[in-house]
Amino acid sequence: MEFRKIFDTIPEEFDKYRPRYSKELFDSLIDYAKIGPGKSVLEIGPGTGQATDPILDTDCDYHAIELGEHLYAKMHEKYGKRPNFNIVNDDFITHDFGSEKYDMIYSAATIQWIPEDIAFSKTYSLLKEGGTLAMMLVSSEYRSTNEALCDDIQKVYDQYFKPEYEYQHRSFHYDNAPNYGYKNFERRDFYGERRFTADEYVAFSKTHCDHLVIPEPYNTKFFDGLRNSVLAHGNCIIFKDTYVLYLAKKKKIRRDNL
Repeated sequence: MEFRKIFDTIPEEFDKYRPRYSKELFDSLIDYAKIGPGKSVLEIGPGTGQATDPILDTDCDYHAIELGEHLYAKMHEKYGKRPNFNIVNDDFITHDFGSEKYDMIYSAATIQWIPEDIAFSKTYSLLKEGGTLAMMLVSSEYRSTNEALCDDIQKVYDQYFKPEYEYQHRSFHYDNAPNYGYKNFERRDFYGERRFTADEYVAFSKTHCDHLVIPEPYNTKFFDGLRNSVLAHGNCIIFKDTYVLYLAKKKKIRRDNL
């Protein structure tokens, strides 16, 4: 099972339930990379635009590459009429970008699906001197908001979470960027909160790649168990989100006056 393609089977659900990122994160990123008109940006694997609008709204020359044909179609549906929007349906790993160079390349929970050596070396080669690599993800927890609910959900996982295929994409290390020539590597954290009803939580859970491959008879029991757990605790589950932004720069080549 190639998990990086599985999201393409649920474009509508992905668009509705996958987390977005905070305004503060984008304000920080846009200021750091000086993105705006005349700047060229590449988003790797935009999905259905979870991290697209704030960058596109700067009127930069926005480009994206999306592996999934249905996700690609959803992006076209949402943004195709925007004059600064450009997207190709292809694999970043093998795509030939020709002579294209970008002021910023960024990904939202995508770059970790690419082998680390390809991800860092190829983005580095595609950036202009002094260009920015930005990598963002959402880290969430709900134990601090309701420990008893967390314990009940864990019991459901222990009993019924039996995916047919194991998720194995855990070897990507964001802080290895300097090993590939990047400088000024740093992490910035921002915070938010999401609230779900039982049905919303189940719908969100069904957008996790390894949750999509739970076979019967476990599938029904698993998602029913999640729903019943949240219902038993007031029909509300609260996620505390940390929006993580990793930043790095491509070196500028010093040119001494002769």
